[in-house]
Amino acid sequence: MPVLPSVAVVILNWNGKSFLEKFLPSVCGSTYPNLQIVLADNASTDDSVAFVKEHYPQIGIVRNPRNDGFAGGYNDALQHVQADIYVLLNQDVEVEPGWIEPVVNLMQQDPKIAACQPKLRAYAQRDEFEYAGAAGGWMDILGYTFCRGRILYTTEKDKGQYDDVQDIFWATGAALFIRSHCFHEVGGFDRSFFAHMEEVDMCWRLQRAGYRICYCPDSVVYHVGGGSLPQGNPRKLYLNFRNNLMMLWKNLHSEDRWIVLVQRFFLDILAAVKSLVAGKPKDMMAVYRAYKDYYKWRRTYVKTDQLPEMKLMKMNGVFHGIMIWRYYFLRRKYFSTLNH
Repeated sequence: MPVLPSVAVVILNWNGKSFLEKFLPSVCGSTYPNLQIVLADNASTDDSVAFVKEHYPQIGIVRNPRNDGFAGGYNDALQHVQADIYVLLNQDVEVEPGWIEPVVNLMQQDPKIAACQPKLRAYAQRDEFEYAGAAGGWMDILGYTFCRGRILYTTEKDKGQYDDVQDIFWATGAALFIRSHCFHEVGGFDRSFFAHMEEVDMCWRLQRAGYRICYCPDSVVYHVGGGSLPQGNPRKLYLNFRNNLMMLWKNLHSEDRWIVLVQRFFLDILAAVKSLVAGKPKDMMAVYRAYKDYYKWRRTYVKTDQLPEMKLMKMNGVFHGIMIWRYYFLRRKYFSTLNH
């Protein structure tokens, strides 16, 4: 009988005792046999670590000296975790007992599958896809990210319409399965991102390294979402805009970089003006600060990876069109209608 890959479910925690109380029971009920569960604590100031030590002594604990966000927190913690496959799981996710087995089985079919995600449904509306990952992450030709089952703020009900295994562009950081050697091979997350888009950036680098990213519909998890920064928060908007621009500069083929970024500049100005007209000046300022800090970052950026350049149009999970044009002007609200 073949030996099952070792799996480490690593939960990044920052002052999340209430989430841990609610969701650790489901994680500890996982049926995968070759499993360890690890709490990676980002210098919490509540008693969440003491709670886990008392009630879940079987869970390993890695304590980071400071809160370096999602990207830095996982990069530091995973230096201390030994497993064939890491599962990076948000603290606000409920899982089903057999959620690990289907994903591992899929990844075992091809060593080139570096990362994979389960189906993400909303914890509060359990028949709907959830914003953070839905049925797999995609990107359009201008770098706008969306998901099968979720475009911008429109989420679909899960009616089995995306129950096929599929190559995707990016796998959600809320429940990310990734081969440990692949994570370290491409340098893990970019810690300068702090939070938001870091999983998209890493999956882009994995594809450039010749790996596949997949979606596994036979595994289902339920995500609360917005546990650290809720939707509509100007800080979240700032990070999404800034990190998206940084990601594009780092990963786009040199022949495409300026073409894409110039178009993005004008579209982002439109988004900022739209926010102002809608009576949301803080959102407009978030876009302004994102561009200011992006240009500051670019002046000092030094390319560190040696990965080959790859044309975006040749990658998996790329929509060969402009998503926001289809969404706002052609009223294509669902993934299945984008091409119509």
